Amino acid sequence: MSKESQALVPKQYLLPFIIVTSLFALWGFANDITNPMVSAFKKVLELDNTSASYVQFAFYIGYFCMALPAAIFAKKYSYKKAIIIGLALYAVGALLFFPAASAESFTFFLLSYFIITCGLAFLETTASPYVMTLGSEETATRRLNLAQAFNPIGALGGLLVAQQFILAKLRVEELGRSAYDALPEAERLGNSASDLGAKAYAALDATEKAGIRTDDLATIRNPYVVLGIAVIGMLILFLVTKMPEKEEKDDGLGIWAALGRLWSQPRFVGGVIAQAFYVGAQIMCWTYVYQYAESIGIANADAVYYAVAALVIFLAGRWVGTFLLSYFTGGRLLFLFALGAGILTLCTIFIQGITGLYCLVGVSLFMSIMFPTIYGIALEGQGEDAKFGAAFLVMAIVGGALMPVFQGKILDIGGGGYTDTLIMGVPEVNFSFVLPLFCFLVVGIYGLTVSGYKVESADETL
Repeated sequence: MSKESQALVPKQYLLPFIIVTSLFALWGFANDITNPMVSAFKKVLELDNTSASYVQFAFYIGYFCMALPAAIFAKKYSYKKAIIIGLALYAVGALLFFPAASAESFTFFLLSYFIITCGLAFLETTASPYVMTLGSEETATRRLNLAQAFNPIGALGGLLVAQQFILAKLRVEELGRSAYDALPEAERLGNSASDLGAKAYAALDATEKAGIRTDDLATIRNPYVVLGIAVIGMLILFLVTKMPEKEEKDDGLGIWAALGRLWSQPRFVGGVIAQAFYVGAQIMCWTYVYQYAESIGIANADAVYYAVAALVIFLAGRWVGTFLLSYFTGGRLLFLFALGAGILTLCTIFIQGITGLYCLVGVSLFMSIMFPTIYGIALEGQGEDAKFGAAFLVMAIVGGALMPVFQGKILDIGGGGYTDTLIMGVPEVNFSFVLPLFCFLVVGIYGLTVSGYKVESADETL
């Protein structure tokens, strides 16, 4: 067998591989710039926690709506055409932030997020299998792992842009920081910059408040508009570059048979359920880390450092988990990691202050292997049916749309703040993490039921 055929990326596929790999960074960026926006919109538009959580609902519901249509489209036409559709929707959604900010309409912003993730559903459903076709089957897994290494680069980029170009520049955040800094040291305990800023903002007259709201919505808008322009550039690059085509014509009759086979298997059905709860837990932990930090006096922009730490720990956990898969079956390791996540979540709930925040950050270590391990177990041995099974596992990301809304409702029990009341002796922001705890319980139960299944490598990422 020639060296060329065994190359990780053959020369004739190098440019297409580089272009497709950049997509992994693009959707990582979109995911992680969005998490801090729940808190940002809450303050700027004076929303309650439940209403603010609709940012995540609008963002992640797009995966549920479009993952299966994307898989069907890619099978009927080609991966390249599906990716082009995805990029077009991504760009349109991002550019719609401009009229949304001009209209100062939260509903318009939510529509924009939904359109973005309709595009991401096309990209995430098709980019991974497309990468695997760009070379020999023997090197497909290694090639996919290399491509996915760029996802966290985009994720870190999204967090840093959120911090430097949005959170640090919001005028409503400055009100809170100024009010908090003006308090005597003895009075800072029990007050947060977030609560003080909300009170100061509410006390402004209508003209001043309108000016701040307009400026801050423009601040939120600008990075998304730049992102939309960048995605258009990527779309043009795809259109003008000759990409290897893999046409997969289908009369549509095989789809229903495949779905019937998949949904008759408890291992697959359980995997979809576990995936939905896992994604819900991940998005809650990565969204409400900002509110948890603010409840102990850490400014929203500074809370990004804890989100970055969580992502770094998450990535380290991927490497550790991949190593441990040589010694544990996938199901057994999934159970052990769910147990570890549950213990740290309990600490997050009942240990207040900075230690509780450290525990929340540490949960990411144990979340690291959950998505790829569930993915691998659920699709093991599915053959051609795996293409549609993968779409359902992407649709399971809908857990990230639903669960943050329920957590927002818990935060609103005592009022719009994060420490308005005590539940089981802890502030409502602490108690709200009982929802991720329940999610990890579901994942752990699935791990026990499939403890005999071994996963060789973590090929998918979120």
